[in-house]
Amino acid sequence: MRITCPYCGARNLEEYTYRGDATVKRPESIEETARDAWIDYVYLRDNPAGLHKELWHHSAGCHAWLEVTRNTTTHEIVAVEPAAKGAEKRSAEER
Repeated sequence: MRITCPYCGARNLEEYTYRGDATVKRPESIEETARDAWIDYVYLRDNPAGLHKELWHHSAGCHAWLEVTRNTTTHEIVAVEPAAKGAEKRSAEER
């Protein structure tokens, strides 16, 4: 699998480190009432089939955090963008 870093170009998977699901949202409250939300955030993940947004770190390259949209059944990568840009988009969609 090759990932096209927006800064370095296409690079082999070995240069990257998978850092998790890019769609999870940290609970805002630290109160006891948010306990179940924290358990979901820390321990529970979906295992979707199809397109999924993931965080990858270009650890052996430019050290950029990337949001990769990948088809989990074919491993086809359909989009790569800086993680901050993806977070801004999700934040705007929530408003």
